[in-house]
Amino acid sequence: MISNLFCKSLAVLLLFTATTSLPSRAQQPHEASAASPSLLVPAEEQHLRNLRQLTFGGQNAEAYFSADDRMLSFQHQGEGVPCDQIYTMPVDTPDGKPATPKLVSTGKGRTTCSYIFPSGKRMLYSSTHAASPECPPKPDYSNGYMWPIYDAYKIYTAKLDGSDLRLLTDAPGYNAEATISRDGKHIVFTSTRNGDLDVYTMNADGSHVKQLTHELGYDGGAFFSADGKKIVYRAERPQTTAEIADYKALYAKGFIRPGNLEIWVMDADGKHKRQVTHNGAANFAPFFHPDGKRIIFASNQADPKSGRAFDLYIINVDGTGQQRITFYPDFDAFPMFTSDGKRLVWASNRNGKVPHETNIFIADWVE
Repeated sequence: MISNLFCKSLAVLLLFTATTSLPSRAQQPHEASAASPSLLVPAEEQHLRNLRQLTFGGQNAEAYFSADDRMLSFQHQGEGVPCDQIYTMPVDTPDGKPATPKLVSTGKGRTTCSYIFPSGKRMLYSSTHAASPECPPKPDYSNGYMWPIYDAYKIYTAKLDGSDLRLLTDAPGYNAEATISRDGKHIVFTSTRNGDLDVYTMNADGSHVKQLTHELGYDGGAFFSADGKKIVYRAERPQTTAEIADYKALYAKGFIRPGNLEIWVMDADGKHKRQVTHNGAANFAPFFHPDGKRIIFASNQADPKSGRAFDLYIINVDGTGQQRITFYPDFDAFPMFTSDGKRLVWASNRNGKVPHETNIFIADWVE
């Protein structure tokens, strides 16, 4: 990030990695990258096999599969791309070489949270370009790390070539972090339209908006389960008088200070909310396994001292049976399974040519 707000947590990436633009070839032919066991941590990463690197250079993250698992949409920032823009690329190519990503967004402002409709004909993303073609200003970190809540973020849909751009929601405030149910009928997203950062759903055409969370604090990064009956999300709940005061004061200025983020699950109508993780760490980027019984997510729980090392974990929906998936000593996050659960895509700092370079990787999933 790179540095937009949350969207499934690219802001957390900004918190724990460098923010400078890095060399990128996102719009140039990539080097070939055969599946390489050397990219894995062999003794520990036993759930992963045939790992391939799909991007090379800059900051790349939030790669999400199309419903047929053939395409990825993702965000990129790097040389010549000063703040995140949305790209697509095929997962596999005839010659086995990584594909050349194609720009979908306008190239203006900052974008985040892209997701391809199940039809494969349109995609969803948020952008600030209507407010200004320039990158939004970064916050002043002299008083500690904060996330900016860019009110300029609006949710759009477009064809996969970027044409036919349509504004989906024009409600005031921050509107982003949008993903789609597998039947293509409903969108879940985060908005500040009612005075706090809450999770909402709406129909695919933007109608029938419904607020699902009402608790004070940040709620977001939501995904539907494969059957569309559940929603997984992350939440920060300020508890003490000091925490609540700090949250409200920063929110009034257009910021939020990230703290304890836990994974939660609720029914698709907002009922039966229940907390899944209870580790007090920064847990984010949750995604349901296709079986609906497990959740994969990113967390820094294994690095309580510095909080900078994030890894992937999988856990049962009831909070039991947690397993650590990645062991690379830096950043692994934004995981997503294919619809059959046989492959996993995520963002990682591994194999970077410069420090904190973040690329997209894909591997076979081994139970």
